Amino acid sequence: MSGLATLRRIAYTSAGAIAGTFAVYRNDLKQLEFDAVSSLGPLLRLLDAEKAHGVGIWAASKGLFPRETREDPLSLSVSVWGKTFSNPIGLAAGFDKDGEAVTGLLDMGFGFVEIGSVTPLPQPGNPKPRCFRLKEFGAVINRYGFNSSGVEKVKENLVRARSRMTGSGLLGVNLGKNKLSDDAVGDYSVGVRELGPLADYIVINISSPNTPGLRALQSRRELETLVAAVLKERNAIMKGKDGALPLLVKIAPDLVEEDLEDIAKVALKLGVDGLIVSNTTIERPGPIQHHVHGQETGGLSGKPLFTMSTAVLYEMYKLTRGKIPLVGVGGVSSGRDAYLKIRAGASLVELYTALSYQGPSVVPHIKKELAECLRADGFGSIQEAIGADHATVSIEEKKKKKNLFW
Repeated sequence: MSGLATLRRIAYTSAGAIAGTFAVYRNDLKQLEFDAVSSLGPLLRLLDAEKAHGVGIWAASKGLFPRETREDPLSLSVSVWGKTFSNPIGLAAGFDKDGEAVTGLLDMGFGFVEIGSVTPLPQPGNPKPRCFRLKEFGAVINRYGFNSSGVEKVKENLVRARSRMTGSGLLGVNLGKNKLSDDAVGDYSVGVRELGPLADYIVINISSPNTPGLRALQSRRELETLVAAVLKERNAIMKGKDGALPLLVKIAPDLVEEDLEDIAKVALKLGVDGLIVSNTTIERPGPIQHHVHGQETGGLSGKPLFTMSTAVLYEMYKLTRGKIPLVGVGGVSSGRDAYLKIRAGASLVELYTALSYQGPSVVPHIKKELAECLRADGFGSIQEAIGADHATVSIEEKKKKKNLFW
């Protein structure tokens, strides 16, 4: 083939590709923007996991991620704690630990963003390397260990973020304790007192596997003591026309039935506003244990966590009798996954690992598929679908109890 013919063939092929792209995106150029940015993901993953994470935070903080301008479908709107979320898809704690990129992340189309975990005093976390990709499984193992800039720095960041928040997205703040602290009540109380006024809801994280002794706080006696004290602190700072600041507890997926029963009893007795189900797992299911990074110490997140975390979510909805809003997190990478969390009992859904693998386009893709799942099963709203997999609660009853969570 002559050089001229080769050039002509390349030109025709390129023109065809451009025409094909235009045909796909001609009615949705915003999606082209999301997909184009996400296509850079393989380049970012040439860096080690923690460095890539840092680049992601930097890019979001500088407004380099796509900004969603399309309206969310009305079917995705949900009200929890008297607050309206334009969609139930949130970014889980762990991505933006210090609240550096709140507005950039909300602008991507999340219904809410949860920052943290934040500790009272700055601490570096565990030695590096401490984050490992298991890309064949869409998973990550991390042992960050609550690396945090501390309450004072994060407070500065959130004051700045609040001044820039103009959309409908909400902000959650996830709190941790310092590794060397023997005063869990004091540590969480500091976080509530200093950061609570800047948050739409606040979380006490007692389920990270990377801080020694932290998960022991999930036992009934310790949990009841901790939650009662933190609720007292919460009540002292947030009263008024909007009511008390919602206080949530984040639990682990590696709990036996007795532990789940105890947590449900404490949550119902003390009036906890919500439970986040769940954190990462210390288990290594199936082929994960044979992966080159499978035996790394730390918490496993991503697709392998989906079934386990959803089973715990289902059980907690049943144990709390649907009286406490649940946030489903663990292995969500599609709209179908989010829908199954909601049917199991979640009012809201969070993701993290899927963002690191799929990039910003995962957000609109999940919302679109979630709306399709609702429509296919005859649900007019998220509220109607919450807990639909529990045979004791019919769809008609869910409609009658549409004010259950607010």
